[in-house]
Amino acid sequence: MPWNAISLPSWASFSTPSPRTLLYTSVAVAALTASSLSTWHYLHKRKKIRRIKEEIGASLAMLEDRSVGSSTSGWKAGGMGSNGDEGLIREQLARNYAFLGDEAMGKVRKSFVIVVGLGGVGSHAAHMLLRSGVEHLRLIDFDQVSLSSLNRHAVATQADVGTSKAACLRKHFAEIAPHAKLEAVVELFDVANSDRLLAGKPDFVLDCIDNLNTKVHLIKYCHDHGLRIISSMGAGAKADPSRIQIADISDTFEDPLARSTRRQLRAQGVESGVTVVYSTEKPGPVTLLPLEEQKVENADEYSALPNFRVRILPVLGTIPALFGQSMASYVVTELAGFKTEPLAIKLRHKTYARLHTDLVNKEKDLFKGNPNIPLNISDIGYIFEEIWRGRSAISGTFEKLQLTRWDVREPAGFSNIVCLTRAEAEKHEKIPPGGLEAHYSKEVIDYVNERLAIEKEMSKWR
Repeated sequence: MPWNAISLPSWASFSTPSPRTLLYTSVAVAALTASSLSTWHYLHKRKKIRRIKEEIGASLAMLEDRSVGSSTSGWKAGGMGSNGDEGLIREQLARNYAFLGDEAMGKVRKSFVIVVGLGGVGSHAAHMLLRSGVEHLRLIDFDQVSLSSLNRHAVATQADVGTSKAACLRKHFAEIAPHAKLEAVVELFDVANSDRLLAGKPDFVLDCIDNLNTKVHLIKYCHDHGLRIISSMGAGAKADPSRIQIADISDTFEDPLARSTRRQLRAQGVESGVTVVYSTEKPGPVTLLPLEEQKVENADEYSALPNFRVRILPVLGTIPALFGQSMASYVVTELAGFKTEPLAIKLRHKTYARLHTDLVNKEKDLFKGNPNIPLNISDIGYIFEEIWRGRSAISGTFEKLQLTRWDVREPAGFSNIVCLTRAEAEKHEKIPPGGLEAHYSKEVIDYVNERLAIEKEMSKWR
């Protein structure tokens, strides 16, 4: 019987499917295909991540026993310290490249930075330096991660409790930037080991130490050896982030640690030239915790080291983090050559009011102009602090300052006010119209014109 004459059972009979059936079938097939592809991509990605983690883990295990320097120094390297995949590194730093540019980021990546003190401030500073592209970090601290320090540490977890702070950062940092060269130094910074711990011509040193004597020694050493340094003042017992400032140590106020540091440095011949992060927040009700009664008699036995404080200063974890972030931001911009001008906020409303009154009287009595100058007290504060940095444009001094017209022929305004001492102002106001160049050096003229040009540029955004 020919094949086409064979009779098929009813269940095997064929019929033309409806359009709706075809549509449902197509959708189901498409969904199944998409699901399969999604699952494949997911598994492939997981496999790739697992491989990367295994490679990092193997690198860390290999480096764990490799000491750098003497066997007693506590130095260990972490991270692969190799060039890595440049494409991946640039993608990881893409936002920084977009912000700073290729040339500046090249400077940042080639930089060598030392961070001394790896607690709440230092861990956050080092963390963001690494994420910002610094590829050589030396991390110095003698202490261990404690459970109570987890409220302010940048990367430590409960699994890190009991390990050295330096090794903790090295371990986590190697996962963030495997290509970076990381030196973990488990050692107390002091006078005897200064030359060794700060060797290698670092581009910047970050002082994140909370012990006064050690802090002063580190700052003095860097000052005497021409090493750029930024120092953290007191972040403990503070709660207001809006009061955090970056300034020269000579401009600090309201910070007990800054005051003590300033006094000791002055006694050793260092009065200024040290950049610090500090808080203008006034001391409040939060103070050192009392020492337990049974520990009072032999208090020294309970300190971490001789001459270190025993009592604990309460810390709100966010403030040390902001101190560290501020330090990292300042250092990165300095390394990149990206100019910023940290403003030392004085909150001197009475001073601004006095300067405003003096300027109004000058306009009315001396220059016979309109006493209703187009400047309020807030404007005077802006001109005094941001344009003239709270100092004389001629001598740079902070004493007995006034504001007056720069060009006596033009009315007082944002672009025609200069800051001078009282004696300088009296002489300046007697200069004949148009006689500035004959009276002042080119250096002074250029400086004043530069500051007024900055004001003109800033006025676009004011």
